[in-house]
Amino acid sequence: MTTHLVIPDLQIKPGSPLVALVWAYLYANDKKPDRIIQIGDWGDMPSLSSYDRGTCKAEGRRVRRDVDAVKLSLAVAEPHLTHPARKDLTYGNHEERLLRYVNEHAELEGFVDLTCFGFEDYGWNTHEFLKPVEIDGVRYCHYFTRSANGKVVQSKRGMPSAATQVKREMMSCIAGHSQGLDIHVQQLQDRRYWGIIAGSYHPLQEEGYLGPQGQKHWNGIVLLQEVENGDFSPIFVSAEYLCRRYQGVTLEHFLKTATDLELMRASV
Repeated sequence: MTTHLVIPDLQIKPGSPLVALVWAYLYANDKKPDRIIQIGDWGDMPSLSSYDRGTCKAEGRRVRRDVDAVKLSLAVAEPHLTHPARKDLTYGNHEERLLRYVNEHAELEGFVDLTCFGFEDYGWNTHEFLKPVEIDGVRYCHYFTRSANGKVVQSKRGMPSAATQVKREMMSCIAGHSQGLDIHVQQLQDRRYWGIIAGSYHPLQEEGYLGPQGQKHWNGIVLLQEVENGDFSPIFVSAEYLCRRYQGVTLEHFLKTATDLELMRASV
């Protein structure tokens, strides 16, 4: 049996506070998982957002700054991870924005690719966007795209629910992408399959595209204990808990009292 720690979408962008990532690493040091899986969208890459292109929101955004924000998060947080777990990253659609841009501008082919983020330099094993990786009977991917008739289709949304996800994949499968937390357990005779969609671990920044009513979704990480043949015992660890444990205050108090500079200092 093994233990997995899943870190959902971080959506790091220029100016993002990095202390929450450090909390996840400190928790990993305490729990000593065999595997750490970051489910994708580590970087937000807002400069390449097709939704904002040509609008005032895109003014002043630069690809270099977006990439540097990811590099900074690695440089700041990785020294805090002292436990030697194997690390796997399943690229998300936000990192994929860079490859789509290169595909649209053929003159950049061979000059820019996903290695620019530097994940491999810090020991991360990176996996192609939408190519699932199976670990101890659990399938991980940023999101899954199988239709009701079993065919893999082109989709930007992924599964509508964790129940749909596990029933279509017919095995334990964990995705990110969608904000919040959705869980389903499917019992089939003597086998138990888990479906989990956990797509948000960025508790210290609001996402404007979600609107004022969409900011209260679950933020946290997931610890899978006793993983064997796709079954496990999960612990859903909220950002509020991590803040209390490693910062000594409630998340609400931390947000009210910490300035941007203090947030950055707290992550060093």
